[in-house]
Amino acid sequence: MATTPMLRFVTVGKETPEKRPAPLRARDFHEIYRDYAAAKAAEQAGRCSQCGVPYCQVHCPLHNNIPDWLKLTAEGRLREAYELSQETNTFPEICGRICPQDRLCEGNCVIEQAGHGTVTIGAIERYLTDLAWTEGWVEPIRPAAGRPESVGIIGAGPAGLAAADRLRRAGVQVAVYDRHDRPGGLMTYGIPGFKLDKPVVMQRIAQLEAAGVTLVPGCEVGRDMSFSAIRGRHDAVLIATGVYLSREIRAPGVGAGGIVRAIDYLTASNRKGFGDDVPAFDSGELDAAGRRVVVIGGGDTAMDCVRTAVRQGAVSVRCLYRRDRANMPGSQREVANAEEEGVEFVWLAAPRGFVGDPVTGVMVQRMRLGEPDATGRRSPVVIEGAEYLEEADLVIMALGFDPEDLPRLWGEPGLEVTRCGTVRADFRSHATSLPGVYAAGDIVRGASLVVWAIRDGREAADAILDYLAQPAAVAAE
Repeated sequence: MATTPMLRFVTVGKETPEKRPAPLRARDFHEIYRDYAAAKAAEQAGRCSQCGVPYCQVHCPLHNNIPDWLKLTAEGRLREAYELSQETNTFPEICGRICPQDRLCEGNCVIEQAGHGTVTIGAIERYLTDLAWTEGWVEPIRPAAGRPESVGIIGAGPAGLAAADRLRRAGVQVAVYDRHDRPGGLMTYGIPGFKLDKPVVMQRIAQLEAAGVTLVPGCEVGRDMSFSAIRGRHDAVLIATGVYLSREIRAPGVGAGGIVRAIDYLTASNRKGFGDDVPAFDSGELDAAGRRVVVIGGGDTAMDCVRTAVRQGAVSVRCLYRRDRANMPGSQREVANAEEEGVEFVWLAAPRGFVGDPVTGVMVQRMRLGEPDATGRRSPVVIEGAEYLEEADLVIMALGFDPEDLPRLWGEPGLEVTRCGTVRADFRSHATSLPGVYAAGDIVRGASLVVWAIRDGREAADAILDYLAQPAAVAAE
């Protein structure tokens, strides 16, 4: 194939993959973006300006070598492009789908800052890896030699699975314990199928199983197996549980029927997608069909909830957020998708209380923006006397997540935590206060992005390999 010249951003405009029409996509849970054709992927990759200091790479948590694999894509060297992209990313096809590129690589693209429209990095990454699976370029994990050391990983989410992949490639024996009946964590049960099709996750899990990683589903540490027992089975342990304790608000009527947690709502929906028996969904408790839905929150979880409610057939879907659009933490791309699908956003609005049991409405307090807080966003301030009633018979709380009290739940007071409840771990090695025990992902950094969890899992795996390579030091512990 002839080489496609780079730096074409002046003559070739930005073109994102086509989205399925909103009225059509709002009826199902299939992914909303269509795939690039090879010619379109090459054309869009050719827009890259090949910066001397690539800010896209700098602002990628994994520091993916983006300019080089864009150049290879533009030149038609697609297998090489894929192989380069996966050198730094355990799950590139997942990041290509769910990373908030508008806040990371694409948002920091130099030609975006110059007004020419960003290179569509995420879509090209997804294209390359989907093509790699189709063409058989994704190689099985085959360790050069087996090793006797064993590592136990608690949590089968992105951090735990990224670490399992890296450890198994090094020949280490790996067992992954998870409370759910399927691995994947939030990639399986938290993120809806219209953003991340579940077979995309399952194919990676199948790859790990084929490589000899032992998956132990339905195992909740502290209930089904003790933490000390897991430590006794393995030479090292990685804690990668994520954070799943839903934040609550204190307001009159908050315990009424029809007020549910986002994690319960999304998990039920995803389980139905797998064909599971979900009594709380079948009874209507966690099903938005025919209901007036209000989602409280402005993050990516809230966006997942509003768009899920649309697909379940809600009569109306409104999202209350206490700040304005410019100060919300969720992806602007997801907000735009939700609006296209019929979601109404009510900015500068916060719940003051709830009416009825089961709930029939939300007492909404109008807000205004004050001075910036520690995060740099302007703080919401109550407007006295500005209240109204928002009718609703399903209220979904999407206020974020906090860590569970692991030292208490696991009977391990020696496991040090921060004042926020996250596991205290060295920011380089991910080592905790317990010898041979490491921690990675959201349980260390707090609720964050999948891409950060992947990075943490890879780094922790490397640190564990260094630890296992020091038998004298291990014996001394």
